Amino acid sequence: MNLVAGLESFLYVISSLLLVPVVTGLVLLTCWVVVFSGWFLREGLDRRRGHCRALAAYQRRLDHELAALTDRSHLDLALERLLQTHELLLVRGLDAIRFVIRVGPALGLMGTLIPMGIALSAMAQGDMPKMAGSMVTAFTTVIVGLACSVVAYLLSLIKEKWVRADMREMEFLTERTLREQGCRREPVREEEADELAAA
Repeated sequence: MNLVAGLESFLYVISSLLLVPVVTGLVLLTCWVVVFSGWFLREGLDRRRGHCRALAAYQRRLDHELAALTDRSHLDLALERLLQTHELLLVRGLDAIRFVIRVGPALGLMGTLIPMGIALSAMAQGDMPKMAGSMVTAFTTVIVGLACSVVAYLLSLIKEKWVRADMREMEFLTERTLREQGCRREPVREEEADELAAA
């Protein structure tokens, strides 16, 4: 029986120690969502003006690749590799926002359960102010975690549309460049496209 009580006390100490990292993580997550929202708004305004940084960067890289390539016999392969590299970068750009979507609710749940354990312990000891403070922390953390996740999800819906549009435009630029050089791009096999989309 003493062993069980000791293990329970050990787990209680561990969960109490996790409260500070969880709350810190939620604060950092909130700051990231605010900063990303600013970047998102700036990108949206740029796109409304007809300027896309990703496409401009790809066009510059495409021109540089054409200027640096001496052997034009494998031009289609070189540009195909360049296209897939930039498409992969666009897809990887969604990793951070997908991370927030999944981690926000988890941190919010942890930030709820840990203070509730502390609140129950304080209630057993008759420390009502400590219990009230822990309950406030519990409800606040879950709200913040869910709010970060919801905002990130809404932003990701639009961001994914932008990424798909950029990928189509990159394919068009690549195909146009190859036709200007007297080549044609081999279509990407369905298996390769699925692997790229899942990356």
